[in-house]
This record gives sequence, structure tokens and C-alpha cells, in this order.
Amino acid sequence: MSETPSWMEKVEAIANEVAAQEGVLIYDIEFVGLGKGRTLRIYIDKEDGNVSIDDCSNVSKGLNEFLDANEDLIPGGAYNLEVSTPGLDRVLRKPWHFQKAVGKKIYIKTSKALESAGVTDKKWKAAKTVEEVLESADEGGIRFVVKDVEIKIPYNMIDKAKVVFEMTKGQKK
Repeated sequence: MSETPSWMEKVEAIANEVAAQEGVLIYDIEFVGLGKGRTLRIYIDKEDGNVSIDDCSNVSKGLNEFLDANEDLIPGGAYNLEVSTPGLDRVLRKPWHFQKAVGKKIYIKTSKALESAGVTDKKWKAAKTVEEVLESADEGGIRFVVKDVEIKIPYNMIDKAKVVFEMTKGQKK
């Protein structure tokens, strides 16, 4: 993983302050694009997951005021600011993201075969992807249990991870 620029750390600290004032959490921050198409994306969440449009608007206004007053904080000129929720198929990056996703189906892609994480089951040891219900997550990594096979994966082996949104049909009467 690449190192976070110091200006991004400052933006994150400011975003955390604004979010706390609005009663929300900063879920993730990313800065994407080049030239005039650069975008600073701030993803917010709440403990109960019920983020409103007003929450997004209030964080955007509060953050915009500060960033406009400190124009030289983000290098490279003009950019767009977007504030939204991480969505139903949210990306999982930090241990607390995984902890919040326990009991949900998630997709992960690892940097190495699961054998290097100590998985000995022949069906799983060569695998580099898992799409199953997350059994648990702690500060060291995540754990799945699939048909009595325990799969433990440390965070440093995970390249990509996200919640898998599953549409469930209503029951017929």
C-alpha cells in the first residue's frame, strides 16, 4: 500500500472534527482523478447506519468552509468535493469496517493463496478469493467458517474486500 500524503492526514483530521460535530463518523476518504477531474470523496456513516441526505449536506458544507479558507491545503489546484455514504456494497479497509460487517456476506481477494495463512483444507488452500459470511473480525484479521472449515486471514494478506449486497425477495403469503 502506498503511504498517505501528509496533507491527506490533515484533511482526514479536519473531516473527523466536522463529522463529530454533525454526529457522524468518517468511514473512508479517497482522492481520485487527474487535472480538472480530481475529486475528494468523503464517506460518512453512523453507528446505526442511518445516514441522511442532510448529514451528507451538513458535512459537505462544514468541510467546504474550512477547505475554502485554507486553499493551499490540497495541492494541485481545483478539485470537486463529494460527501456520501459508503453504500450497500461498501469497501472494507480498516479493522472496524470488518468488525461492523460480521454476520454479512463479504468478498475478499488476497495477495497470496490461503495456504500461506495456515489453511490446510485442500479445497481452500490454493484459493485467493473468498465470498462467504464473515464469522468474526478482531485487530489481527478475519475468520470464516465454511462447512466446518475454519479460514483465518490476517489483514496484511487482504488486497480487496467489500460487503456483498444480497437482494432478498419478499415471502409469499
